Amino acid sequence: MKIILHEKLMQALLIAACSMGVMASANAQQYLRIGTGGTAGTYYPIGKLVAGIVSRPDILLATAQASNGSLGNVIAVSSGALETGFSQADVATWAMKGTGIFEGRPGLSDLRLIANLYPESMHVVVRKDSGIQSISDLKGKRVALDEPGSGTLISARQILAAYHLQESDLRPEYIKPNQAGDRLIAGTLDAFFFTGGAPAAAIADMASAGVVIALLPIDGGAADRLMRSSPFLQVDTIPAETYKGIGAVKTLAVGAQWVASERLSADLVYQVVKALYSEAGQKKLAEGHPKGKFITLGNAVKGAGIPFHPGAERFYRETGMLK
Repeated sequence: MKIILHEKLMQALLIAACSMGVMASANAQQYLRIGTGGTAGTYYPIGKLVAGIVSRPDILLATAQASNGSLGNVIAVSSGALETGFSQADVATWAMKGTGIFEGRPGLSDLRLIANLYPESMHVVVRKDSGIQSISDLKGKRVALDEPGSGTLISARQILAAYHLQESDLRPEYIKPNQAGDRLIAGTLDAFFFTGGAPAAAIADMASAGVVIALLPIDGGAADRLMRSSPFLQVDTIPAETYKGIGAVKTLAVGAQWVASERLSADLVYQVVKALYSEAGQKKLAEGHPKGKFITLGNAVKGAGIPFHPGAERFYRETGMLK
């Protein structure tokens, strides 16, 4: 079930990351970009929420930047094209250690953890009238796996392998969930994968618009195989009515994490984390998004597969979260 990052994809992502350039401050104000994901996913609204909380007038301007997702973000952070970014826990760990999809390549050794944020649920979306009852039924179907550089694409490949399927067994499309949702409605797509916090806008909008959809479960022997292959995965349930008209669905989840380069100022990261877990910051998170209530100090140090950034580590030691 091992997945190797294709050389051309790695080169393309690195070139794209470098081409974004490095934003430098010409005055006292500092800038902090947060690489997120597609605007119809969960990373982007969470990124906007976090950016608003940690920004400080005339001192720090934080902004959420739409991107391809986890893989693109860790490469951009390591190259200096982004100051920070969101990533699945498994992708961040593989990237730093040179394992998993980075096997055989130098690891991004400067990658550091700011905080573990919330669980990302694995979704597989179909129309309820499609006759597709399980992931095994996707063979020969038109299935969107998300764009290259996304964590969803990596998760989708893992899920397919656990069900003894390959991409070549499908008619794959490599598009974002919002495009996939439109195609599903139009009847030109049979299913799409999405790994992210629930509810995701691309799925919620379809359900609210009256499109009768279903989520395929990820459970049983396939789920066991997935968890054995990746220690970052955990049993999860998407609660009933998370999406209108859909009952509870068993699936798996992986941690969403906020990462930076070790080169980023420790004082800056310390102030950012302090603001995020302040009383005011926690209130805004809980009120601003359903996944915001999971972004707590108690969850911040869970599931760490890479070292903490020195600024974050200082804060967690001061608050007793790390010994």
